[in-house]
Amino acid sequence: MSRVANNPISIPKGVEVSIAEGVVTAKGKNGVLSRAVPAGLRVNIDAGAVSVDYDKNDQKQNALAGTTRANLANMIVGVSSGFERKLSLVGVGYRAQAKGDVLSLSLGYSHPVEFKVPAGIVVETPSQTDIVVKGADRQVVGQVAANIRAFRSPEPYKGKGVRYADEVIIRKEAKKK
Repeated sequence: MSRVANNPISIPKGVEVSIAEGVVTAKGKNGVLSRAVPAGLRVNIDAGAVSVDYDKNDQKQNALAGTTRANLANMIVGVSSGFERKLSLVGVGYRAQAKGDVLSLSLGYSHPVEFKVPAGIVVETPSQTDIVVKGADRQVVGQVAANIRAFRSPEPYKGKGVRYADEVIIRKEAKKK
């Protein structure tokens, strides 16, 4: 039995949640997100809370129920307050600059790296070495941050590269003669 799926999700003020033909839609100040509900699961909205109901004896529904509940909770948080991921650039001459929907990165290559930001995501550069990725969809925010990090992932000897702000890089000792 799923512990996560049994917890109801409270709906904050300013968020509307509706169900139509197996698709749950959440509307809020940050936009509209929708997600299909897997077959066999039922989503109930009552008294300002959303709950997931399922057959407790079916192992597949039991596995999907907790994931569905977590995804619905992320949708509700996303349309009300949103998600953000912070990245930092470590290295001499490493710079980032956001120009509209394009993020220009100078990462030690012979050319600047131009990253096209997908719709619904906002990328800000408060300083030349900091990047903030914001959006309503948690999965897309995390994927965009991972794509930016993949251009130059941190290396273990000097720690240079694009890293998450809260990431700890385990350093290696250099070769000795």
